[in-house]
Amino acid sequence: MVSRGQSTWIDGYWEGIPGCEGGQALAQRSCGYPIPGIVPDPAGATGIAVGGVPGMAGWDEAVSGHSPPCRARSYRRLALQYHPLKCREPWGPSRFRQLAEAYDVLSDPMKKGIYDKFGEEGLKGGIPLELASDNPWSVGYVFHNNPEKVFKEFFGGDNPFAEFFAEDGSEVLPPFGGPRGRGALRKDPPVIRDLYVSLEDLFHGCTKKIKISRRVMNEDGQTSTIRDKILTIDVQPGWKRGTRVTFEKEGDQGPNVIPADIIFVVQEKLHARFKRADNNLIYVASIPLGKALTGCTLDVWTLDGRLLNIPINDIVDPKYCKVVPGEGMPLLQDPQCKGDLLIYFDISFPKTLSPEMKTVLKNVLLPEER
Repeated sequence: MVSRGQSTWIDGYWEGIPGCEGGQALAQRSCGYPIPGIVPDPAGATGIAVGGVPGMAGWDEAVSGHSPPCRARSYRRLALQYHPLKCREPWGPSRFRQLAEAYDVLSDPMKKGIYDKFGEEGLKGGIPLELASDNPWSVGYVFHNNPEKVFKEFFGGDNPFAEFFAEDGSEVLPPFGGPRGRGALRKDPPVIRDLYVSLEDLFHGCTKKIKISRRVMNEDGQTSTIRDKILTIDVQPGWKRGTRVTFEKEGDQGPNVIPADIIFVVQEKLHARFKRADNNLIYVASIPLGKALTGCTLDVWTLDGRLLNIPINDIVDPKYCKVVPGEGMPLLQDPQCKGDLLIYFDISFPKTLSPEMKTVLKNVLLPEER
């Protein structure tokens, strides 16, 4: 296990890169002793190697006093500095990606807490099972490898990079409060999830309570916290598969981001007895051939617990359907009105017949052959 004092490489990343308000000198002034981890990279530039290469250890003591707003300001400054459109060095894209991964971890209190306690090994490899308890990160953190996504989520807008650089490539400082101009705010695409509901609940109506975990911005406007929230859905009698329930702006919050809508789409659970067809219910009854020819009475339990005794007086052929009016699903516009119960039949034929039985059947069914 890597201890906290050996492992906080991400915190020091942006404050230790030369050119960032004094680079190494700034980090050394903050703690009073030389900082390890600054190594020449293959391209000849000097910086902190991050993300599985030398230079990850020894930074915690130097930067442990940095607050979340400071990290956000550091990310903003360095993201603009090392964006591939701004930095033309061959190592620029790698540096930009490492910076995005660092901010992705540090801006999430859960990830940062695991990293501070267990180091990069615990963050990415997973916490040992005896220590994991109910922590969802015990499976290990994996960066999504899309630094542009982190960049756009931080700055907002369809083209956030253009908001911060003039045509000559010089940086433009935005007014107080964040990015300026059109497109400074963007709305995340909706989050769509299926909501499986039983036929009984769609018949009677019910209340579903769903717990979601979402990112909520803290008061500083830069950092966020994962918090749980209960969403309540009042399922109405007669709802059908495909019914959509929208919770506006209940998605993850972020700087310059309008939270996504969360949309639940109703799906019907499979039922042991019935299959739904619009407002009707389909029931398949298995009966022997004798009853199909001579008639019978079917016992059918309804969704609301009633036992129907349905007489079958017609001769039942394989395509026959018995319609029982008003015993289907409630209509959404008027739950007192209901669709129909459609009964189809699975006719069981005898596997063998004795010669005597065949003779009797021929005499009854084929009298012209006598």
